[in-house]
Amino acid sequence: MVNSSKLKTDKEKITLLFMTLPAMLLMLVFTYGPIYGWLYAFFNYRIGMRLKDCAFVGLKYFKIALSGSDLPGVLVNTLAMSFLAFSIIPLAAIFAILLSEMRFRRYGKFLQTAATLPNFMSWIIVFAVFSLFFSPGDGVINVALTNANIIKEPINPLGNVDITWFFQTAIKIWKELGYNSIIFFAAIAGIDTELYDASKVDGAGRFRTIVNIVVPGLMPTLVTLLLINVGFILNSFDQAYVFYNGLVAPKINVLDYYVYHVGLQTDDIPFATALSVSKTFVSVILVFSANFAAKKIRGSSIV
Repeated sequence: MVNSSKLKTDKEKITLLFMTLPAMLLMLVFTYGPIYGWLYAFFNYRIGMRLKDCAFVGLKYFKIALSGSDLPGVLVNTLAMSFLAFSIIPLAAIFAILLSEMRFRRYGKFLQTAATLPNFMSWIIVFAVFSLFFSPGDGVINVALTNANIIKEPINPLGNVDITWFFQTAIKIWKELGYNSIIFFAAIAGIDTELYDASKVDGAGRFRTIVNIVVPGLMPTLVTLLLINVGFILNSFDQAYVFYNGLVAPKINVLDYYVYHVGLQTDDIPFATALSVSKTFVSVILVFSANFAAKKIRGSSIV
């Protein structure tokens, strides 16, 4: 006789499986479907032509990408801005620890909410905000500093090529710090309260408690987020697109913007596709390399 409870469990599993099918189909269509477009990297395609009428050129555009004079500078900009942006993750952990240690809970919640709101602004709105404050003509900051006789000439961080990487990193921190800290708040809440009680019995102060209990409790979350973000090192289009201008072009011309420029502004679709395909493979290699390193160091991995 078949166990009725087992049949019920199997039926529930099948129901859950069918519930996930729409999401799986959408993922296949919108994530794996566009891979068909990689074919353009191997043909001498021009807008208006049919792919079957184009000449097969093999790895021609990949070789052009590797030998191009613009690509090294673009990669330097991409990696520099991406690695600087990695500072958001440890800073988010520190921010979460500091807020969780505040005695005035209402004030802490207010700060957390205020820090989270910028994440829900589009990059267009972020650019408008920083233009309002830092515009060299009538920007709020320049007007205030000039009226206070602190500066004689207006500052223009939006057009200062020497500080582009650091200024863009500061903008990204302002936008994403509060939102990223939510994950660390959840990790802090999941730490066993008995550990705190034991630290009090041992006479540990707040600082020692943070160092010996909170920080080790956050390390698995920190490492996991770092591993996840490794795959997005080469993705930085939105911010570069809205803040791009001729003054800072040498330092903000990242890979995604370069692909956009080559593909849509100069209509060189095969070359842009070859760059995108190469970026995908490099991202996959980075993820598995970081995962391998984490497995060797921590003894566990997420991939």
